[in-house]
Amino acid sequence: MVSTPRSRCSTCSWQSRISSRGITTSTGWKSGWPKSSPDPSRRGPTAPPQNPLRILAMAQTITPELLLKAYAMGLFPMAESRESADLRWIDPARRGVFPLDGFHISRSLRHAILRADYQVTVNRDFAGVLAACADRPETWINPEITRLYHALHGMGFCHSLEVWREGALVGGVYGVAIGGAFMGESMFSRATNGSKLALAWLMHRLRAGGFTLFDTQFLTPHLASLGAVEIPRAAYHARLEQAVERQAQFEPPGYQPLPPSVAAPSSAG
Repeated sequence: MVSTPRSRCSTCSWQSRISSRGITTSTGWKSGWPKSSPDPSRRGPTAPPQNPLRILAMAQTITPELLLKAYAMGLFPMAESRESADLRWIDPARRGVFPLDGFHISRSLRHAILRADYQVTVNRDFAGVLAACADRPETWINPEITRLYHALHGMGFCHSLEVWREGALVGGVYGVAIGGAFMGESMFSRATNGSKLALAWLMHRLRAGGFTLFDTQFLTPHLASLGAVEIPRAAYHARLEQAVERQAQFEPPGYQPLPPSVAAPSSAG
């Protein structure tokens, strides 16, 4: 999960491309991604896991159901560009995650939360959040990704959190929820602290809803400053396997948080 206009990928050890002709695998760096080689010790194996690819290769097209299966196996899709017709399955060697008890709220962010000069909603404008995340010169969000995530939203698996100020959408985040795992896809900001406010309220909501895993996919300096960390692929898959079996709710009954509770430090933050 990244905020615009950052590049989404950092260290991807393998990819598989999906097109109208099916799925083919490729290794190495994606065109348009950072060209500098990562630390070899962080790259992991160059060959993809066989079971996920074997399952995905059986499909000629991606359906929302196949996308959910891929997420449950630890993979997520990306397009090379807005105009690209192909998608690639990504499984980074190092995965970014937010410890749910380790979100860092700085003094300035705490003041911004308590100022309460904004409104927070969930699933009110999923289309607006997705469009805002794609509103950049270069994006991995192509029409196929837009179609698939709108379908997941309609099925109740993809959610958005919006931050409003004076009726304008100034920040937001969206992601996929399966069991107790939340896979953050992207976020955006149109005002100071817009994306940070969205993340703070999202983190509080995930804890209240019983989630145990918050996947950010990649680690950026911005996410690291808020408490996100990297873990090896195998450790992520182990956590994911446990999390998807849990029961969690993105909209817990009776959940009506107030700014002071959101601004309170977490147990590890």
